[in-house]
Amino acid sequence: MTNRDVALKSAGPTMRGQCAKRLSILDAAANVFCREGFSGASIDEIAVEANVSRQTIYNHYREKETLFTAVVADVMDRANAALFSVLATFPEKSDNLENELTGFAIRLTQNCLCNQDGRFLRKLVQSEGERYPHLFEAWRQHGPGKITMALAALFARLNHKAILDIDDVDVAARQFLALVNADLQMVTLFGETPSQEQMESASRNAVRTFLRAYAPQGNDSNRPSPALSVVG
Repeated sequence: MTNRDVALKSAGPTMRGQCAKRLSILDAAANVFCREGFSGASIDEIAVEANVSRQTIYNHYREKETLFTAVVADVMDRANAALFSVLATFPEKSDNLENELTGFAIRLTQNCLCNQDGRFLRKLVQSEGERYPHLFEAWRQHGPGKITMALAALFARLNHKAILDIDDVDVAARQFLALVNADLQMVTLFGETPSQEQMESASRNAVRTFLRAYAPQGNDSNRPSPALSVVG
């Protein structure tokens, strides 16, 4: 459950209306910032899209920079909720690890890396990150670093059980994410959404390469197979 869900559920009728208006502003601002960038976005345009007055936005967020920071935090909140939901499906056993880890990689790609929130953050960081690095402080603290740390902890479990043979789980986590993204970079670079087939193929290739590096020597059950039936 995201912070916005908690706020709406716990608020009374009056506060619920205020929360709904604030969320409407955040959603409209996200659309405008993604479309126009931070520099090109205007409060007037956001107000029109949110169906509120310009003054209402200033009452809630004071200035455009404050609103932008709130938008990034809101998107990160949703992204983290989706991430932890996917992380809960990480395989814990060695039975058919290639198949199960590939299914996990597909879910990670679909629900975290290439979904609407993931594309939004990637586009804004690429277009505005260099000019306004301070606006992405929350993203730096709670975005890529968090997913890498979480994956490292999960790979450490498999390493402890001797299902994988990993010297440095932090490096392995970064490599796993890089491999999953490798075949999708050119698609996402131009703002396109990878097809289901592309995401499955990228995940399959990533896991096969990853297991060639980290499957224990002599453990044929974890060695990548010539053919794979993907579990979504």
